[in-house]
Amino acid sequence: MWHLGRNYINSRIFISWLTGLAAFVAVGALLVSCGGSTATEGSGTGIGSITVNLSDPPTCAFPNGNFDHVFVTIRSVQAHTSATANDNSAGWQELAPQLNTQPRQIDLFSLAPNACLLVTLGSNAALPVGTYQQIRLLLVANSGATGPLPVTNSCAGQGFNCVVLHDGSVHQLDLSSQANTGLKIPPGQIVGGPISVGAQQDIYLNIDFNACASIVQEGNGQFRLNPVLTAGQVSTNNTGISGHVIDALSGAPVSVGTTGAVLVALEQPDPITGTDVIFRETVADSAGNFNFCPLPAGATFDVVAVAIDANGAGYNATIAANVPGGTNVGFIPLNIETGASNKPAIFQGVITARNGSASIDAAVSALQSVTLSGIGTRAFMMPAEGNSVSNISVASSAPCPGGAPANANCATYTLVEPASNPRFGVFTAGAITYSTPAPGDVPYTIRADAFAPLSGGTPSCSPSSNTINFDSTNKALKAVGGATVTVQEIDFAGCS
Repeated sequence: MWHLGRNYINSRIFISWLTGLAAFVAVGALLVSCGGSTATEGSGTGIGSITVNLSDPPTCAFPNGNFDHVFVTIRSVQAHTSATANDNSAGWQELAPQLNTQPRQIDLFSLAPNACLLVTLGSNAALPVGTYQQIRLLLVANSGATGPLPVTNSCAGQGFNCVVLHDGSVHQLDLSSQANTGLKIPPGQIVGGPISVGAQQDIYLNIDFNACASIVQEGNGQFRLNPVLTAGQVSTNNTGISGHVIDALSGAPVSVGTTGAVLVALEQPDPITGTDVIFRETVADSAGNFNFCPLPAGATFDVVAVAIDANGAGYNATIAANVPGGTNVGFIPLNIETGASNKPAIFQGVITARNGSASIDAAVSALQSVTLSGIGTRAFMMPAEGNSVSNISVASSAPCPGGAPANANCATYTLVEPASNPRFGVFTAGAITYSTPAPGDVPYTIRADAFAPLSGGTPSCSPSSNTINFDSTNKALKAVGGATVTVQEIDFAGCS
């Protein structure tokens, strides 16, 4: 499953607020600067220390996607005190200096379920006192032309950054120019605001490299990295959110076998639209347990869980709203779909981009709305299940249907989603009471966000985000269990 939608859409929220490859880098040990910077280049005097780690729950790993491995090779992690510093500005501080001489190739999909950290990139490094507004990661170029190379390379001749599909085939992961000059995490994507470092202070920084939201499959079968990254200072105390997903009728974990999956998303409202977008996502283990850690101190999140069992039966979504960090939400009940078909719904549609030969990357996601006590009505992004294709490259006119705009590029997406209304509850006084899923029609809204290819997540088109809640016959968009519903075409204009 391609998670650009709710997770690459994350990119929009990430770009406007904090937000999406699923990796989280808890920044370890900063040393001094890149390019001869000194302690005086910070905004104060003195030295603190920082630790950096990396993690990424592989939500699009097989069987919930077609990936077995995603390898990236990191050669530098840096931070800057200026929000406007560019690639060539002086003052970038090196956070993991050992990577400069010995880059590390990391499998972003090697994180065990419920584990917090994938790898430590640096620990207890010295960092000049200051308030750091930007962070960037630099990757080894696939050509190997950027300097020292990793000791081992698992890409089998396909560069130094690659994906390995479940059939064993290895494909180069094409990079934008930003991969060499720095995958930026600007101020709006640093959770909780800039990173403040005081004298003799130990700082723990997490960088989330959302792999599933960052991989775009192009029409020619190639794969491209359009990175979705966030970062945030965390506490060493328990700031995570955990819980246990169960079948509401049996009280047992959902039986997923080798083909099903229980997906759990951590969401927050987009400050522009108010829609809940996915901040991070994970796959529950075979016992139904999930754990998001570490998280920014003081933050509050909404938890959304969905599932498909080993027989292909779908479950409704369950939403736990306003959950503070450091909370175990206990049991989250999911109801299996009922009716003529207990299979999930499938939404399929076409995205077009016009303005001559304009090409875009599109992140597509499905939204369900609920009315929460004391909060009001809010749309929540539903994790895409099964063989969803939600991160698409709109760069070819071949699939354009009849009636599409002239001189447009087109691409098709597919979203596998719950075919029933969600149950929900608000975390209050340490407990959650869940509603029962409402009967009747199951309305949905499809959201698409447009990004410039190879831009590191820069929005494209005018507007850069569109929603639609009609099917191809101009009727209200509704889920139908076990059936494919064709969504009304979503057209982007003013694309560069």
